[in-house]
Amino acid sequence: MKCSGGTLCYVAAVLVIIGGLNWGLVGIFNFNLVDAIFGAGSVLSRIVYIVVGLAALYMCGGFFKKE
Repeated sequence: MKCSGGTLCYVAAVLVIIGGLNWGLVGIFNFNLVDAIFGAGSVLSRIVYIVVGLAALYMCGGFFKKE
């Protein structure tokens, strides 16, 4: 998917990549970087997960947009 939505699209793409790398770390090494940085189950961890999830939803919308 090409980012043509400006800054928001690039920020969303970076957040989705970060989320994907975190899931890769969880799957391969059983290590959750977000929890390691902000604390497991902390409010900050939850905010990070919510923001990454919203970014993923935003990116999904781009797949269904007609160009």
